[in-house]
This record gives sequence, structure tokens and C-alpha cells, in this order.
Amino acid sequence: MPDAPATLRRCDRRLVDVYDCAMLDLDGVVYVGPAPVDGVPAMLRRVRDRGMTLAFVTNNASRTPRSVAEHLRELGIEAVADDVVTAAQAAARELARHLDAGAKVLVIGGEGLRLALAEAGLTAVERADDDPVAVVQGFDRTVGWQQLAQGAYAIRAGALWVATNLDLTVPTVGGIAPGNGTLVNAVAAAVDARPAVVAGKPYRPLFDETVRRVGCERPIVVGDRLDTDIEGANNCGADSLLVMTGVTDLPALCAAPPTRRPTYVAWTMAGLLTAHPVPQRTDDAFELNGWRALVGDGEVRVDAAGGDRSDGLRVVVSAAWAWRDDDDAREPARVATGVLSVQDEE
Repeated sequence: MPDAPATLRRCDRRLVDVYDCAMLDLDGVVYVGPAPVDGVPAMLRRVRDRGMTLAFVTNNASRTPRSVAEHLRELGIEAVADDVVTAAQAAARELARHLDAGAKVLVIGGEGLRLALAEAGLTAVERADDDPVAVVQGFDRTVGWQQLAQGAYAIRAGALWVATNLDLTVPTVGGIAPGNGTLVNAVAAAVDARPAVVAGKPYRPLFDETVRRVGCERPIVVGDRLDTDIEGANNCGADSLLVMTGVTDLPALCAAPPTRRPTYVAWTMAGLLTAHPVPQRTDDAFELNGWRALVGDGEVRVDAAGGDRSDGLRVVVSAAWAWRDDDDAREPARVATGVLSVQDEE
């Protein structure tokens, strides 16, 4: 695996002028629940106007690219099916690499997986007695005991097992619910094995599938999750932008190990439209444009004389990471709640 970034990287130009494609995560980046993240439709129009290609990349295997694009358009975001790349498509590509054309694949999942298999020239089946040579498993709200059992029977009989992702949870209107990884673990307990291939983030297949479909040469991964979006980018040697509009809060970012550290950080996706300076270190303090942060007694302390709050984010993160890296035995630096807050960037 390529070396992960230990510190933030400086970029003197707007990111949109440096990278040719933004690989955008969806939930927490483009939308939260049924609504777009505040300001994102306008930001994406500005990004496209400057010539950057957008790819909407998701671990969700239940929805088809067409349905995802329709939802994005309902939110005021220009999108067609070809702009969407799913873990189901990446899983189907992996299966097609290993199987003969028309091979039977048992589906633990829904329409998104069945469509992806058909596009890859494979045949979806539902029962182990259909003699499938592979099993593909992806999240769908309809998955129940029957599908899990049929998949277990086929895997026990020697079928190749491919999972779209290992996300343990999925956000719903009612709260956090079991995700595909939880259901994969259920099958794994029954068959005493693990999937041979995992297609979705943080593994390579979904990123490779996106590059293949979009045809980009210098992509940047934009996400809100350290364990999927950012770790996945680092696994592939790609640069990344973490936005603070989703699940990752400031304490979690400050505690991130090197394998889960982004290349750049921003409060919102407007970070694509800005340059990214980095703080200068003087002794134990990090300073940038009137902001100063250091770790004392294990807690990040911040002083500010006004200015861009994005620079405040950068000095806090830099101080916390340096504190951790200076002594591997240290606990992550504590960050007081409310030391910084999300602000729109322009």
C-alpha cells in the first residue's frame, strides 16, 4: 500500500484546477437524508463550470445508477446514470474477471446487484440448487433469512463469494441500522469463511471501476468517512478531501491514524474551489493566517485573531497529528467540543 499522508499537503491553486475528477461520496457529502447538504448544488455547478468531471461513487448496492441520478436531479444536482458508480458495478466487474460469460451468480441483495450482473454478462439466480458458481452479497432492505441461507448453502458448496462492502451500519430515518457488513458477518459465521473479494470502499475495485468509467487521470476522492473514503483513497495512492458535513467530527479527525488521514480538509465541499495553505510549525505550535494551535497537557489549545475558519481547522488538525506522531505511545489529543464549528466557505 502507498504511504499515507502524515500531514496536510499544501496546494497553492484551487483543487478544481489541479484535479480532473471529483469522486464524490453521497451520504454526508452531497446529501444528508432526504435533503442536499446546504449549498452543495450550487457548489457542484461551479465545479463543473471550471471543467472538473463529477463521479458520484457509492458503496450502496441496492439502488441502480439510474435511480441514484434521478434522486440527485430531484435535489437540484445535474446527474445522469453514467455519472454514478456503485459497489454493485465494481463487484460485477470482479466476478466477470473470474467467471465465464453467462455464469450463474446467486444474489444476496436487490435490483442494483441484478442489473449490474446483467450488464457484466452474468446470470443472476436465487437458489443454491440452481448450481451457481459464485455468490455476490450487497445491502438491500429486502434481504432476509432465505437469501442468507441460500447464499450460505452455495458458499459451502464451493461458490466464489464476493461482497460489495463491509459497512457494518447504514443510516436510516429511524437511526443507525445493520449494514451489509453485519449481514456478511452472519453468513461468515455459518460458512466459517470470509468473502474472497470486497469490491467497495475502502478497497480498490470501486475506485478502479470509477477511473475506468470516467476516464480520468488525476482524481481526488471527496468524502466524509475516514474508514471508507479516506482510507480507500490512501489504499489506492489517490489524493483526498475530507469534508466535515457528515459523520466525522473534529475529535475523530484529530485522532486519525496515518492510514486514515486526508490530503486536504475543508468544512464543506467548497474546499474544491479554494487553495489549501498549510500551517507553519514553530516549536510545538502551528500557525496560519492569524490562527495558532498547540497541544498542552494533552488538549489542543487554539488562539485566533480572526480570519478564515478553514485555516483554524488546518492548524488544529496539524497540531493534533504532530502530537500523536511525535510519540506513538501517546493517546490522541483532546479537542474541546465547539473549539471550531462548521462554516460555509466562499
